[in-house]
Amino acid sequence: MSVRELVVLGTASQSPTRTRNHNGYFLRWDGEGFLFDPGEGTQRQMLFAGVSANQVTRICLTHFHGDHCLGVPGVVQRMAADHVLHPVWAYFPASGEHYFQRLRHACDFHDVVDIREHPVAGNGPIVTDAFGTLEARGLDHSADAIGYRLTEPDRWRFVPEKLTQFGVRGPAIGALDRDGSITVDGRVLRREDVSERRRGQRVAFIMDTRLCDGVFELAQDADLLVIEATFLDQDEELAAKYGHLTARHAGRVAAECGVRRLVLTHFSQRYPDLKRHHEQAAEVFSGDIVVAEDLMRIPVPKY
Repeated sequence: MSVRELVVLGTASQSPTRTRNHNGYFLRWDGEGFLFDPGEGTQRQMLFAGVSANQVTRICLTHFHGDHCLGVPGVVQRMAADHVLHPVWAYFPASGEHYFQRLRHACDFHDVVDIREHPVAGNGPIVTDAFGTLEARGLDHSADAIGYRLTEPDRWRFVPEKLTQFGVRGPAIGALDRDGSITVDGRVLRREDVSERRRGQRVAFIMDTRLCDGVFELAQDADLLVIEATFLDQDEELAAKYGHLTARHAGRVAAECGVRRLVLTHFSQRYPDLKRHHEQAAEVFSGDIVVAEDLMRIPVPKY
């Protein structure tokens, strides 16, 4: 049975707090495990959350500020200690390749992990595989930063009433699914005749940035949008100065882009109570809003 959920490993921004670890987000997507922005302490948070190093198949970094990448050495060394045998792909802004090398080889250890580095330069698809397409867009931050979007291909789904109407049952259903067409009572029946197209699911991951075209392109029609909400309205000038979003900005993006579930995260340590983050996002977005907490599990909405 396929499982698609976001496991929140940390929700703090520049400085962790007593209740919020540095960033870290694990997207469980069927047989793939995407680890986004592992900040300091991610290895330990994975233990608390029940996420093993063996479940990570891809590491995605948005940029090279410490709260988004200082967990890489610990995660990689845990992979080595746990004898992870499968390849692990690593995506990151190409301009920071030297930083990734330093993190990847931060100290002496028995390095047996097959990490396949994929520096990302420019906008567009990064990789297409069985899980769908992972793409990137440039963002507007004080360091080179990118956001990610995972898109599942559209699929056909049989409509039981149509199968009954055309007399398709038992092994014939499997043959139709496998071959695309079968002959029923002398008539060629195509899969499309008894199916409906199901739009593939879409997840967007947007961290440190000001509002820009890339933000809206990544978020468009997302079933799950994970987005920073570092500041509240009263600190909007600070958000603009340091290249961040407010909770209201995040809500606006979700509303304009038709997002189904909005996940707010990456909170400044100046806010011990996050109630206002939800309120300000809800003032402009009427959909499902989740204020992320460490170790929370958030399902990708189903159709």
